[in-house]
Amino acid sequence: MRIYERINAYVKNSGVKQYVIAQKAGYNPKQFSAMMTGRKNVSGDDVEKICAALNVAADEFIKPELTKAG
Repeated sequence: MRIYERINAYVKNSGVKQYVIAQKAGYNPKQFSAMMTGRKNVSGDDVEKICAALNVAADEFIKPELTKAG
């Protein structure tokens, strides 16, 4: 899963509207929407801003996925 997909899933599950998070992170709604759909790349700086707006640690989105063997 790509980082924007992880962030987007978190945002949807949080129940907070995208425009609220966009505003807190310093983006206009169109910019944020473009990041959440993969139309715009999400940089490390973007992850920091979004995490601050969501009040979560960056490793929530960048930790490797664990797979089950067998």
